[in-house]
Formats: sequence, structure tokens, C-alpha cells
Amino acid sequence: MAKKKSDNGATATAVAENQKADASRGDVEFRRELLRSMLLQRRFEERCAEAYALGKIGGFCHLYVGQEAVSTGTLSVLRPDDYVITTYRDHGQALARGMSPRSVMAELFGRKDGVSGGKGGSMHLFDKETNFLGGHGIVGGHVPIATGVGFAIKYRGGDQVCICFMGESVVNTGAFHEALNMAGLWKLPVVYIIENNRYGMGTALERASAIHDIYERGAAYNMPRAQCDGQDVFEVRRAVSEAVERARTEKVPTLLEIRTYRFMGHSMSDAVSGTYRSKAELEEHLKRDPIILLRSSMQEAGEIDDAWMAKLDEDIKKEVQDAWDFADQSPEPPLEALWQDVLVDTTSDDVEASKAAASA
Repeated sequence: MAKKKSDNGATATAVAENQKADASRGDVEFRRELLRSMLLQRRFEERCAEAYALGKIGGFCHLYVGQEAVSTGTLSVLRPDDYVITTYRDHGQALARGMSPRSVMAELFGRKDGVSGGKGGSMHLFDKETNFLGGHGIVGGHVPIATGVGFAIKYRGGDQVCICFMGESVVNTGAFHEALNMAGLWKLPVVYIIENNRYGMGTALERASAIHDIYERGAAYNMPRAQCDGQDVFEVRRAVSEAVERARTEKVPTLLEIRTYRFMGHSMSDAVSGTYRSKAELEEHLKRDPIILLRSSMQEAGEIDDAWMAKLDEDIKKEVQDAWDFADQSPEPPLEALWQDVLVDTTSDDVEASKAAASA
């Protein structure tokens, strides 16, 4: 890739010039799908902000605006039987993985037709059909789970891969180091992706980490590591493709730092985030909006025009409005749902019976 510039037009031109040489780009229809995925996430999150302000979404709500190239680029290289596990900033990743806007919005509204039955909410999206294993609210708490998924894949002799998204503040937790040590020691097929959006809540990376190239922490566990530009969907695809292929064929984990930037605050309670970053900093990063970069490069290549883009945006806005209407009309979970999905009805006798049946 050409050296990145702050000027949006120059960057888009550089992207277009390298288009033929970049195998991660696919064909025109594929690039249009990437653009559609990112725009769907953006419009969905914008309506989530509106719904939260109106009180339709309760609790916490962490938006993904600005980071869409990470989710889209990463999940576009996976197979349906691969696994995805992530943090509380999970709406965009859920949509990129193939979960329906209706089921995600209904979950955010706390309704019965939500993907987690209305009981998980914004931070706890889960979908067995797409192997999307959450949505976890505890910082770093999901990283050992991803390592366990990698161990299960290896134990069963499969060739799936587990993608584990996390924010950069996770690297300062004990669970992160314990989990990566196990993965490095046991050679597990997990790709650990640090979405470095510069701020853990309101604390800049430079104030929280002794090293600023945090992918280098992978050296402590003897695992491959790399860093890439998270505003360029094709750079993300290239880096993640290499890591996924390594995990699938060699059963080797990778620590990948994807440098991105969130345009909103940490959560809806911090929507403006003017106290810990300047307006000038935000405006500079807005010049490299991943959606604008892709759209501009495709327009320069003659692959889309303004009319096509306007029609896409109109269709997506209708799809998101449909999700809102569906969620609004969905009933709330019944009172007895409080007692469901709490405990697994299993005893040691059941386990022994299952083993006997399997060996018969």
C-alpha cells in the first residue's frame, strides 16, 4: 500500500492505484458488499444513538462508529463454521457476521425477539447459528474463553479458527497474559485482534501502556504478531487473512493490532468526549473515515457513482427503520424468562449416559 496521507482525496487515489495489485480486494461486486456492510453498521449505530436518547435502549450502549473497516475486513475472510468472540462494543461485528438487523435491534430494545431473547442487551449479543459467542461486558474476561474455544477446536481435530476482538486496554489485564501464554504454549488456532481505538474509556494509550506498539506483547508468548491500518478495509483483510491461514493450517495463534479510531465517545454516557480529546484531533481522524475512503476509491475507479451510492444509502436506511419497527412491535420477555437459561439441567449420571451412548 502507498504511504497514508491525511488528505482524503490523496489517500483514495493511492488506494485506487494499488487496486489491481491487491489480491484482498476481490471483484467489484465483492467490494460493493464490503461498502454495504460498513454503511449498514454506520446507519444502524446512528439509529441506536437516537433510540438510546429516547429511552428505548436501556443500560449501557457502546457504538462502533469509525471502526467499521475492522469488523467488515476481518469477518469477510472467515468461514461460516469459524468462531467469533468479542467485547461489549459488538453491534457492528454482529451485523458484519450476518446477524439480522431486526434481531439485533430487538435485543437492544430488550424484546423477546432479540437474538438473546431480550435478556442480554447491547453488550451481550449471542448467536449460535453464526458461531457468534458474545458480547462480553467484563474487560478482558472473554479472552480466556477464546483460548478455550481454540483448545476445543484442536482437541476435536478441526480446522476452524476463533477470532477474538478486544480493545487496547485489555492488554493490561492478567487474563490477557494468561490466555495468550496458553495459546502460545499449546499452539491454538486463535487470532487475537486488538482494536486499538486510542482510548480505553477516556485514557489515552500513551498514559496507560509502557509500550505503544502493543502488538509487540506477543513476543513474550512466542507468537506471530503484526500491526495494520484499521481504516483501510483491504489492509485489514490482508493482515487477517494471513493470520487466519496460519491458524487454520499451522494451528498457530497471532496477535494482531489494528489501529483504528472511534468517532463517538466510549459509550452513550460519553457521547461527545470533549474532555479527553480535542476537536482538532477528532476532525483529523474524520478525514480517514473508512466508509469515505472505500467509497472514494471505488468512485475514482468507476465502480460506483453518486446515484448508486444514494440508492444504497436509501435502501439501508429503510432496512434499519424496518429493524426499529420490528423491535418496537416485539413483546417484552415474559416474567418466567428470568428463570430460563440460568442453569444447565445436567447431572453426573446424564454425562455418563451420554458417554455410553456415544461409544455404543
